[in-house]
Order: sequence, then structure tokens, then C-alpha cells
Amino acid sequence: MFEAIEGLVAEHAEIEKQLSEPDVFSDLDRSRRLNQRYAALTAVVRTYADWRAALGDLGAARELATEDSTFEAEAERLESHRAQLEERLRRLLVPRDETDAKDAIIEVKAGEGGDESALFAADLLRMYSRFAERRGWQVEVLDETTSELGGVKSATVAVKARGVPEPGEAPFAQLKFEGGVHRVQRVPVTESQGRIHTSAAGVLVMPEAEQIDVTIDDSDLRVDVFRSSGPGGQSVNTTDSAVRITHVPTGITVSCQNEKSQLQNREQAMRVLRSRLLQRAQEERDAENSDARRSQIRTVDRSERVRTYNFAENRITDHRVGFKAHNLDQVLDGELGAVIEALVDADLAGRLAAVESTGSSPRP
Repeated sequence: MFEAIEGLVAEHAEIEKQLSEPDVFSDLDRSRRLNQRYAALTAVVRTYADWRAALGDLGAARELATEDSTFEAEAERLESHRAQLEERLRRLLVPRDETDAKDAIIEVKAGEGGDESALFAADLLRMYSRFAERRGWQVEVLDETTSELGGVKSATVAVKARGVPEPGEAPFAQLKFEGGVHRVQRVPVTESQGRIHTSAAGVLVMPEAEQIDVTIDDSDLRVDVFRSSGPGGQSVNTTDSAVRITHVPTGITVSCQNEKSQLQNREQAMRVLRSRLLQRAQEERDAENSDARRSQIRTVDRSERVRTYNFAENRITDHRVGFKAHNLDQVLDGELGAVIEALVDADLAGRLAAVESTGSSPRP
């Protein structure tokens, strides 16, 4: 499986040479793409070097063990280390979507359940924000509509990494499987009889698109302005600063009202619109390639119930991969690592199986 790595080592050296040239940084697009590719290849090159070194050390330890049994334990330790490096290398070589290297935009919307659904949507938004903070990411609220009880009717946030993350560690790569319907079972604060209710909230996760990723013709846009409003329709300003942009060819509509100026709200709405169009294009490509490469997990299907949060049992269940744990309080506090790891592992296993079944050479 590692036959193609020497070519990747050569590509890594060539990109390193290009990045040392001053004129590269005058082209921001080229510089960004080179740095992303360099980061992906650096992880492969370093792991490959460690793996080869471990192979050499293991061979030496085994040879010494034939003469001195005290080296047997060292040989076993090196064998375990070699296996770990080999598994990491296999994962790094699994083909990834280009969007995995991007930041993420998350939309959370209350569903059926009224005020309780809005309160649960607020819990989800807080969960993602705290998970991002634990990873050192930045969270920026692009738009938010709240309810009178402090819930969230709808919210859109951008999650951005600092620097260039390693492969699989960017916000979208980590959060893309959060899309879908999230169901909660608990006693609402508005319930006087102590009965458990079931409600739901929808989550959509998109790769944040840059202007170079998506071409939008201004003539395809219909822009409407209106007054921002707070909980219960209460007006929060007296000017038409809120913006609604409709992309006529696709019918995609985005609204933003958080900022005080119309220009700022338009810029935020355009960020979300570009990301939705990029996500749409990605889904179309995935549909075309579904026979060639099937993922075990669908990403952003709001009609699919992906997870249940049961407060009475302190239990979280992800229905796609059968993940279950009784630490719901910790998960809602941002400790999403184990849940996300289960989803990522299932997806990687599916991709790796597809590569091995076709006999093609993997390429990160």
C-alpha cells in the first residue's frame, strides 16, 4: 500500500522549494493551496520516516534477541510501535475530500417542539462552541434569532482553525458528520407534570467557501432588506439593516440580521451563500461518484435522525454507527471527541475498503 509514498516525498520536497520563493506569497490563492498540500504531505512524510526507522530498529532488536533474551521485550515494544505507525500511515493515505481542509459553517434550527426545541437548539450551539474552544478554534456568530425563553430559533456560526491543521483535523473534517436531525428526550422547563417530552433540532454543516471556490453572478441574486427583529418579533432597530439574499438559479435563500449595518449583513449572508453553493456542488459530485465510493455515513441530511440525547439516562446514542455512552452531560459541555472519532473511524474504514477493493494507489 505504501508504494506511492516515494512520489509523495518528492512532491513534498518540490512544494517546500516553491514555498521558499518570494513571489509565491504575492499570489494568495496559490500560497494557500501550496500550504494546505504541504501540511497534508508533511504528516505523511514524517510518519513514513518514523515507520522506516521503526522497521530498522525492530530488525536490530530481533537480531539481538536471538543472542540475548533481554532484547525480546524491546522487540515487542518496537513491533507495537511499528504497527501503530503503519496504521496512522494507512489513515493518512486514504483519499480525502478537498473540503476536509476547510473551516466550517454550522446552522442550527429549532424543529418540532416549540420552546423546548429552541432551548435544545441553544444546547447544541453551546456544545459545538465549547468543542471548538477545546480545540483552540475560533467561533464567530454570523446570524442568530433567539426565543423569549433564551432558546435559539435559528443560528449560523463560522468555526475557524488557527494556522494550517493536519489532515483530518480541520473544522469541517471533524464536524461534517454532525449534520442531520438531533432528537432530545427530557422533561422541559415548561412542563409542570414532570413528563418527558421528545423534540428535535436540525443541524447543517458546510465547508466555508472562499470567493475563489464559488463563482456567483450578481445578476443571479435577488437582495431584499428588512428590519431586524428580536424575540417575539420585537424590533431591535429602526433601519432596514437586515438582508435576505436569494440565489435565483438554485432557490437558496440566506438571511442575516445580526450586524448593525446593511453592508455587514450582506457580507455575512454572502459567506453563508457561497458555503451552501459549495456544499450543493459537493453533494452533486458525491451523488455522481456514489457507485465508485460509498461512505458509511451521510453528512448533511436534515431528514435523517442521526442522534438521540436522553437526559433521564444521561445517554447519547448515534444511530449511524451504533455509538452509545452515558456521559451526556460531558458531551453537551463540549467533550464530543469520542463521538466524532467513532464517526470519522467508520468513514475512514469505508474509504479504505473502497481503495483496497479497487487496488488503486492511495493518495492523501
